[in-house]
Amino acid sequence: MRVTVKLSPLLVDLFPGSTRHVGMEAATVSDAIDELERCWPGMRDRICDTRPSIRKHMNVFVDGERSALSTTLREGAEVFIITAISGG
Repeated sequence: MRVTVKLSPLLVDLFPGSTRHVGMEAATVSDAIDELERCWPGMRDRICDTRPSIRKHMNVFVDGERSALSTTLREGAEVFIITAISGG
């Protein structure tokens, strides 16, 4: 499936050469993160922990719905990978 991944500005700043919008082929959220890792080594470790699972301080949304690594992607899906915002 051809999808668009939209990265948070923080991730783009950490990985020189990356862009806010990345078009790719991916069947699941995990596949999309694997492709990001292939393009920018180390990005997977910023998004996922060792279980593997999406890190607590990261959020992944597919077409507006909070998602997990196993979430299936449809053709044309928009995957947003953003950092969580906390405060007190």
